[in-house]
Amino acid sequence: MRAPHPQQPLTAGTPRTTDPTDATDPTNVTDAADTPDVLVVGAGPTGLLLAGDLAAAGLRVTLVERRPRGISNMTRAFGVHARTLEALDARGLAEELIKRGTPVEHMDMFGHVTLDMTRLRSRFPFLLISPQYEVEQLLEQRAVAEGVQFRYGARLLSLRQDGSGVTAELRERDAAGQGKAKADGDGERHVAVRARYLVGADGVHSGVREALGLPFPGAAVIRSIVLADVRLATEPDVMLQLSGSGDSFALIAPFGDGYYRVMGWNRKRQVPDTEPVDLDELRTIAGEAFGTDYGMHDARWISRFHSDERQTPSYRVGRVFLAGDAAHVHSPAGGQGMNTGLQDAANLSWKLAAALHGRGADTDALLDSYQAERHPVGAMVLRSSGALVRLAMAHNPLQRAVRSLAVRVLDLVRPASDKAMGMISGLDIAYRAERGSHPLTGKRAIDLDLVEGRLYELLRRGEFVLVAPRDGRVAAPRGVVAAHWRSGRGSTLLVRPDGYVAWAAEGPDPAGLHAALGRWTGHA
Repeated sequence: MRAPHPQQPLTAGTPRTTDPTDATDPTNVTDAADTPDVLVVGAGPTGLLLAGDLAAAGLRVTLVERRPRGISNMTRAFGVHARTLEALDARGLAEELIKRGTPVEHMDMFGHVTLDMTRLRSRFPFLLISPQYEVEQLLEQRAVAEGVQFRYGARLLSLRQDGSGVTAELRERDAAGQGKAKADGDGERHVAVRARYLVGADGVHSGVREALGLPFPGAAVIRSIVLADVRLATEPDVMLQLSGSGDSFALIAPFGDGYYRVMGWNRKRQVPDTEPVDLDELRTIAGEAFGTDYGMHDARWISRFHSDERQTPSYRVGRVFLAGDAAHVHSPAGGQGMNTGLQDAANLSWKLAAALHGRGADTDALLDSYQAERHPVGAMVLRSSGALVRLAMAHNPLQRAVRSLAVRVLDLVRPASDKAMGMISGLDIAYRAERGSHPLTGKRAIDLDLVEGRLYELLRRGEFVLVAPRDGRVAAPRGVVAAHWRSGRGSTLLVRPDGYVAWAAEGPDPAGLHAALGRWTGHA
């Protein structure tokens, strides 16, 4: 297991958008045989899942990461929601991650309401407490096994694109065996990598986003959050809880290895991220928020950070895409940051693979659907996580009255709490469908038990799955996985590789199926 690295996340620096000396030098471009189909910048969870998916689809993928090999990002993310577990299940990874983490079925909010996640309609009706570095390790192992080429210690300097591809100029600490390059006086090397598409998954300080000249509007929503992994002398009655009192709020969650993740904030202690932090400060915050600090001791790491709410207006610029924190960042409330990034990757990977394999009736429309589907989701997560953190920060009597009312509604009105859990877990996120479409179109497909096995096991092939009646009236074309209802149902579903329903009908509809297959897969 790789230990979390107790430092602030590294930034990608400020890249140049053009460099006539290096970027156009033909001796500085990787050999054609080594030219990847897709260059992914950033080896966090989003970039790793995306790169692994593309490589599994038979594409050449290079993943660039500024950190040296073996150095993990500081692990702020710690919760894996049900929808993300379903995405990992579709890749054969969920069970292994669950073995490494701690499933939590209930969450106590402000001491008045308990969210019961066992009501989630999923194979994974819980929140999995698992630090980000465990997720990264599992996804990195998969990416390596699928043949992704890694370039560690490489920083993006500039990029340019044309009608056939993207050229990215990198500065590498060691470019040996990684294409033709020229050395700088400081021992580092410049190398230009040519790819058909490029994806920036390089975090909040994205060099790819800066190179594209895209704005990142927004502001800091909360400052001076203290975060630590600690041992407790007294185990909490509720394993996962969020509470606020006075000028403080805090969250506590178990890792299952004897350590707990504790996050705390105090209104009167607003200092820069660089200000020293110690366990006494967190003890004080937790004591005010929970009424006890649970005897915190033996912090294995502790840090101070701030959280922004930002979203770029464009997730796609030509042949370049943004995903994860490079495209959007949110408050930590709800633990949706890493999960939203992983869902970005799951949405984009099959579309890029289809475009590169020449599938789909309209490649540009297919690739544009990434922006159309995921940008509204990012905006929704900004709103929901922002609302949660503002409830936690409630200070004056009116704000606290609003919080009490909201908590009471969640406690007494089951549909309201179910809706809240459905959105936070990602299970109820749906994509807009055309007018007149079947009600299931654009919605997540549940893990159906079919004649050929579970739906999410069939999705591991990375293809569309056609779920049809057993009478043989509907046949799947080549390149589409055929599946059949165990029951006598007569409806038909075309499920996308990311587990969303592309098209559905209550009975045989050859014309509708033909059109859907042509649009999404190129098969008809």
